[in-house]
Amino acid sequence: MAAMAGFFAAHGVWSVSDGATLIPMLAHERPNGERGMDRLVHDDVADAARAGEEALRAGHGDWVRAALVVDAYLHLDTSRVDALIVDAVEYGPSRRSLKMAVPYRPQGAPEGFAVYRPKFIEVTGMDDPDIAALAESFFSGVDSHEQAAAVWDAHLVDESI
Repeated sequence: MAAMAGFFAAHGVWSVSDGATLIPMLAHERPNGERGMDRLVHDDVADAARAGEEALRAGHGDWVRAALVVDAYLHLDTSRVDALIVDAVEYGPSRRSLKMAVPYRPQGAPEGFAVYRPKFIEVTGMDDPDIAALAESFFSGVDSHEQAAAVWDAHLVDESI
């Protein structure tokens, strides 16, 4: 689940790196490992994000896991920042999920595009989750998307905001 979240988070970073608005992406994986992804095109991006949240919550009969990536704001104590919000679910008898934010500085900013360290927002369905192992799996997923990982690495500001 975390690796899939990383792969599609990287795809999202690649998508916004040139200043484009991210069309929410809903990705899924079937039992045979086959993956699919839908861009959720609506007249309003917020409607697309809500549709993605509903689809992620409901799942589909043959999905074993899914991830939703939307462009939003991360509200911090001092400010709000642009971020890709990644929700990932592993379906099954005991559903597990995680929610992460990948803060970024938009391409149009005076300093240009940048990606900051991801933040775990929520992990559910796991007793005493191993955050280090989830992070390692997440970054393994990022690295598995070669084109997007190159963009991520080239624009990484290795600091937490």
